[in-house]
Amino acid sequence: MTIPFHYTLEHRDPESAARAGVFTTPHGTLETPIFMPVGTQATVKSLSPAELADAGSSIILANTYHLHLRPGSELIREAGGLHRFESWSGAMLTDSGGFQVFSLRDISKITEDGVLFKSHIDGSAHLFSPERVMEIQHNLGADIIMVFDECPPADASPELIVKAVDRTLRWAERCNKAHHETLFHFGHPQALFGIVQGGTIRELRERCARELVAMEFPGYALGGLAVGEKIKTTYEVAAYTAAMLPEDKPRYLMGVGKPQDLLNCIERGVDMFDCVLPTRNARNGSAFTSRGKINVRNARFTRAFDVSLDPDCSCYTCQNFSMAYIRHLYMAGEILAIRLLTQHNIHYYMELVRQARAHILANDFTEWKEMVLHAFRQPKQQESDN
Repeated sequence: MTIPFHYTLEHRDPESAARAGVFTTPHGTLETPIFMPVGTQATVKSLSPAELADAGSSIILANTYHLHLRPGSELIREAGGLHRFESWSGAMLTDSGGFQVFSLRDISKITEDGVLFKSHIDGSAHLFSPERVMEIQHNLGADIIMVFDECPPADASPELIVKAVDRTLRWAERCNKAHHETLFHFGHPQALFGIVQGGTIRELRERCARELVAMEFPGYALGGLAVGEKIKTTYEVAAYTAAMLPEDKPRYLMGVGKPQDLLNCIERGVDMFDCVLPTRNARNGSAFTSRGKINVRNARFTRAFDVSLDPDCSCYTCQNFSMAYIRHLYMAGEILAIRLLTQHNIHYYMELVRQARAHILANDFTEWKEMVLHAFRQPKQQESDN
């Protein structure tokens, strides 16, 4: 069987490392740069699959750790895999659980075999080994799956980062072996991406990238960023790590997702992004707009009867509802407020990366990016989060 994964680099921005490409998967073609909404529990919170598609989403993310604990990957395999289980016809990516190991490091133990941790739900003990993580992700059936890696914290010592890189590379080899020894469960293959670790130490990133590239993965992720380092450092590491990776493979920056971060990292050669910010901020009453972030709880919107969240937005929320109404819904605790804000935020992110791609193809990405960031920085447009 011919594996239906292929990345085509269509165009490079003449003034930066920004790129436009196409990545084919069994469940659709992804035009990059691209943003992936996060559906931790096999759902992007508050939205239906149809609403996600209407917002422009062609790929979503699900969480291996959480779905292993509940309802269990074996049950999802029995249901026919994640696509059938949640009625999503587009492409899908599952993470490996490595970031959860990082975030739960106080209640987990890392060994060469894997990570022993306790469930945050019922305290039960679980072992994530590279082979078990591959088995879980095979059961889930996403198009793109990730190797199991060790993500050190930003303040880790150089010695600990070296150990994490060594272990990440050994685990990547084990994941690659286990993956290629498994038959496809749901009639389509899965693309296994490698994850480059190394903290903020360039030499370690270079070594990790070099050895992962030698394993010939169909795509590569930049891991271990947005874990406490300064954003300037994030951009610097993203730039030189992306440059270490093959031009003919997609590059995925994990967990970085403010609009300005997306644009700055697209400029540095990144193709794929995911983050919980659009949905989490919606639940907290915040909307991303072409004029910066606003908070609907602000009292100045009480009588904003003729004002939408974003006058430049074509989403369902902005075309049909006033700020005054959305604020009322949110302050009254109505579920519709969160749904409308989430629809807007996801649409905003989809449109942002769509425009980024269009301007890369038009050779004016850098100029456009600066114009967008300038609008974000206008003091008169910034709203209080109180």
